[in-house]
Amino acid sequence: MKGLNLKQVIAKFNLEVLVKSKSLPEISVSDLNRPGLELAGFFDYFAYERVQILGMSEITFLKSLQPEVRVERLEKLFSYPIPCVIITRNLEPSKEFLKFAKKYGRWVLRTPEATTRFISRLTDFLESELAPRTTVHGVLMDVYGVGVLLVGESGIGKSETAVELIKRGHRLVADDVVEIKQVAKNVLIGSAPEVVRHYLEVRGLGIIDVKTIFGAGAVRNDMRIDMVIEMVEWEKYKEKDRLGLEEEMITILESFIPKKTIPIRPGRNLAAIIEVAAMDRRLKAMGYNAALIFAQKIMDKIQEEEENNNTKEV
Repeated sequence: MKGLNLKQVIAKFNLEVLVKSKSLPEISVSDLNRPGLELAGFFDYFAYERVQILGMSEITFLKSLQPEVRVERLEKLFSYPIPCVIITRNLEPSKEFLKFAKKYGRWVLRTPEATTRFISRLTDFLESELAPRTTVHGVLMDVYGVGVLLVGESGIGKSETAVELIKRGHRLVADDVVEIKQVAKNVLIGSAPEVVRHYLEVRGLGIIDVKTIFGAGAVRNDMRIDMVIEMVEWEKYKEKDRLGLEEEMITILESFIPKKTIPIRPGRNLAAIIEVAAMDRRLKAMGYNAALIFAQKIMDKIQEEEENNNTKEV
């Protein structure tokens, strides 16, 4: 997993630098640590690889310690290769604190925010930035609030279908290159690289600026991926389950996402089919599965006819 440069955190939260080092550490975990036990002398399970947060409790506790004990605890704390220490509420660290930070080359930062609020914001930011990532070739659309990822062979018509969906009032997230990050189990967020964001390539027309042509309401920066639609040529399509009772899944970054395979040929209105697929996905998310209900009705009808035939024979 790629680490996060400390400078990005400093810039994001406008942190004040009290002590800096020649080396710039990378943050590799999203979890944070408040070193209360460590300041009390218990270092057995010290999570030194995490960003260390010191609030009112920790700073007040340090001030209450005997000078020689405080020196011993602080030196041991900074002897570990911690990425940085962030002090909240604009609290003032002691001289010994800054002394050992400089001695061991550790970054000390400060923020005026309250401890709990800052921890929440920083955790959300780190989880997002450190989430596993991948890139896929396709088009990501927001269709009725459902994130639909269109995939298929190059030149099969994904971008043309996206244009028709945009004309119908849906929104483009990414075309051609979709960056995907896993923010939780089975939760994927897709977006476009900054350089190609809001642009779409249509063969014969070239590059078009969707935001300029269709307006700001036709685009969005990111979207949760709720389903994948694979577009295949009619001759290559192999029908497995015509009713749709068995839901096909695709694995992306260890997350399982529902998948539909749509055969294409001239005359098929792909935009309308994708709209229906998105609405059906919303119904399934609310607990309504049309295929299961239809199959149950068929079984009930067959059972009813069998019972009627048995009654006539008697």
